[in-house]
This record gives sequence, structure tokens and C-alpha cells, in this order.
Amino acid sequence: MKKKTIGVLTSGGDSPGMNAAIRAVVRTGIFNGLTVLGVKKGYEGLIHGEIEEMQLSSVADIIHRGGTMLQTARSKEFMTEEGRQKALNIMEVFGMQGLIIIGGDGSFRGALELAKLGAQVIGVPGTIDNDIAFTDYTIGFDTAINTVVDAIGKIRDTTSSHNRANIIEVMGRNSGDISLYAGLAGGAESIIVPEVGYDVDDVCKRIVQGRNRGKLHSIIILAEGVGGAFEMAKTIEEKIGVETRVTILGHVQRGGSPTAFDRVLASRLGARAVELLINGRTARMVGIYKNEIADFDLEEVLKSRKEFSEELYTLARILSI
Repeated sequence: MKKKTIGVLTSGGDSPGMNAAIRAVVRTGIFNGLTVLGVKKGYEGLIHGEIEEMQLSSVADIIHRGGTMLQTARSKEFMTEEGRQKALNIMEVFGMQGLIIIGGDGSFRGALELAKLGAQVIGVPGTIDNDIAFTDYTIGFDTAINTVVDAIGKIRDTTSSHNRANIIEVMGRNSGDISLYAGLAGGAESIIVPEVGYDVDDVCKRIVQGRNRGKLHSIIILAEGVGGAFEMAKTIEEKIGVETRVTILGHVQRGGSPTAFDRVLASRLGARAVELLINGRTARMVGIYKNEIADFDLEEVLKSRKEFSEELYTLARILSI
């Protein structure tokens, strides 16, 4: 009997822990007697047949590495009906009976389109933004917030030396989770997220209150979905006369060795994705909910919005008075 063949690819923005997920897919697949194909450069590589068979040794010593060994890319061609049909044809040519897609919202939309054409697909949430519904955490989020917290500590040192305020802009697209979690963990005076918005007078008031208590620094964490960091800095200086600098962390948040949490999460999700393919499931996403690994309808995931934690946001404001 011919062995079942499955594929795995990473798509969209990279995130720490993707390699751990790839490793889990490959080794769980081989353990269960499957042939596992690695697709290079996401959907773009799928369309052009950049595919190779993965062995146990293919994923040796990668669990601790950031980025993705399969590389990733955004594909304009895949956004067309013709491009998606090409991708499906390549899957058939290579005998690929199932495909695991590790990525975020855009990657999952592509996966759903393939499913509508008859492909068996499973999504694994890999994005630092933590903006995918039905999963408490996405692969790479924990590493990203630890990177930001480390940066907050360094910036606080120099900000205190000059008695300044500093606005730190973090990634997250239209989600404020990186800003919220890192701001709470890093002891920021103000946390600004798109889900809530902000009042610049409240930000200024917190800076002044801190100075009145003898604080030498003020840290403001700003989600990129809100934007306007330089304009905000200028407004703060004009309103209360406090020198305010801006630090945009950028893509440093997407790099680095994944945390233990992200390695374990990625391993659990990757293994479950293979199990779903073995059991004939399709158009599903694996996620973690209340510390349990579960799977959800991919279309429902894409229709839903990730719930923002108002409770955590309120706690952060209380603790930063």
C-alpha cells in the first residue's frame, strides 16, 4: 500500500517557533509512516514546485532557531484563481494528499481557498501578533513579548539617565496584544492599543504624576495599529515640556531563539495538525484553549475577531498609577 504523502509550508511573516512546528510535523508524520514534503517559500514555492522530501535529519537542531528553515514569502499569484489552481495541480503532481500551513490570517485565507478546491488542509497559527481567533496564543507571540520586555529594560536605563519619556512602538498589526502583555510585564506607565484608543492628556497626566513621585523615566508602549508615535512625542513635549524620544522596535521582534513556551506550543500544534490529516479532517485550525490543544473550523476562525482582554488592560492601568 502506498504511503500517504503530506506537505508543510510556512507563509506570511515569520515568527519564532515556526521551526519547532516544522520539526513536529516532519517527525510526527514519519513516526506515523507518512512521507512528508517540505515546501519552500510558502504559496509562491508551492506554485513553482519548490518541494523536497523531508527526513528525520532534515529537522535536526532547528528547534532553537528563529525564522523558518522552509523560508516564507508573500505570493500575489496565489491570490488569483489561476494561481491557486496551479498550486492544486502541483499538489497532485507530487502526490500531496494533505497540506499543513503554518502562518497567520492571510495564510489561512489561502488555505481555505485551497480547501474549497478540494485540497485537505490544516492551519497552524504562527504569528507574533496573537490576532487569530479561537486560540489563546499563537506561535511566536511569547518570544516577541519577551524581546519587547528586554528592550523596555534597556530603554528605561538610558531614559532614566536623561530624565526623559520614551514612546516604544511595537508590532501587532491591528492587535494590541504585544503592547498589552509587554507593557504590563515591563511596567510601562501608559499602554496604547487600537482596541481601546487613548487620550493624550491622560498620558501626559501619568508622566507628571510619576515625576511628582520622583520617577526619572516614563515608558509609553504604543501598538503600531494606533501609529503616530512621533506626533504623540511632539504633543507631549508641547503640553508638559518633557523631552520625549521615540523607539520603533520593528523586525527585531520577529527574530531570535524561541522561548520554551513557544517551542512546546509549536510542537504540540504541529503534532496535532498531522493527526488531523491522518484522520481525514480538513479546513481546520489547531489552537490552544485553556491550555488544551483543540481544533476549530477554519472558516469560523476567519470570520471571528480575536477577543481583547479588557480585564488585563484594566489591571495594567491599575498597576501603573
